Amino acid sequence: MLYYTLRRLNLFIITFLLLAVVSFSLTHLGPGSGLSHLANTDGLGPGQIAALRTHYHLDDNLVVQFGYYLERIFTGDWGYSLSNGEPVFAALTRTLPATLELILAAMLLALLIGIPTGAFAAVYRKSGTDYAVQGLALFGYSIPIYWWALILVMLFSLKLGWLPVSGRLSLLYEIPAKTGFLLVDIWLSKVPYRLEALRDALAHLVMPTLVLATVPTAVVARLTRTSLRDVLKKNYIRAARARGGSMWRVVRRHGLHNALLPVGRILGLQFSALISGAIITESIFDWPGVGNYLINSIYSRDYPAIQGCLLMISTFVILVSVVNDIIFTAMDPLHRKRLHAES
Repeated sequence: MLYYTLRRLNLFIITFLLLAVVSFSLTHLGPGSGLSHLANTDGLGPGQIAALRTHYHLDDNLVVQFGYYLERIFTGDWGYSLSNGEPVFAALTRTLPATLELILAAMLLALLIGIPTGAFAAVYRKSGTDYAVQGLALFGYSIPIYWWALILVMLFSLKLGWLPVSGRLSLLYEIPAKTGFLLVDIWLSKVPYRLEALRDALAHLVMPTLVLATVPTAVVARLTRTSLRDVLKKNYIRAARARGGSMWRVVRRHGLHNALLPVGRILGLQFSALISGAIITESIFDWPGVGNYLINSIYSRDYPAIQGCLLMISTFVILVSVVNDIIFTAMDPLHRKRLHAES
């Protein structure tokens, strides 16, 4: 297992270096000079421009520049936004918790809905319940999330007036930022309107979570159905049923936890889909996360911000994939046995 973990970490390092090469290349492949992609040079004199070129080592060869670029990545010097002069790394660390909060809420909702519906479909195989779950899962997997988001906005915000359209929290509430995760910050705050702010934050979270959780819910439901259906054919399930256990008791005690290993592995791989879905969702609901920051940076041609967003998003996707692979390999003895046999 240690050898497998080292292989996964080695793969992560190599992939991260390749991502850094791609991100570094954007500085030189884009229109304009390389310095214009790193700093706002409007109104600067020749001496200031020369100092910036020296700071970013733009007069050295590309190998040296890339080495210093890696150094700046690890020290948090990701450049400054061309739009407002804010450090890109500071902007990303400020917006990342909002994206993670939305993704975690969507994953939790996908598990809470997808696992029970998939289990019902597997137990009542070839019944109306099974066909209904499969149809809804296919619908959820196929529906464009931007269209689904607009339908929810028109229904629950414009027509019924139940939910807010955009943002994370109403302007009426001022919550001191401690962790960046709004729900956690509200719970930790000592303000007298804490419960009202929590209800308002949850109301803002409902529609973006529903939109973002649509595809992973469909994936979890279909995979739970398939995996549990295969588990229910095993001999130990038949033996448990022969001892007089009811179907749902056997499923809860013996079947479901074995069927969820493939579900957990695939859900970790769905993180990349959640990130791409979060970019669209955040732009529709004006959710102040990394995705919304990336879209605004693209509109304003803010190259340092675009580079930083792409590097952070890609790194998170690969890191989550590697960690998910290591965790579920450690939890699955059959997979570990296959790895030892291959090695």
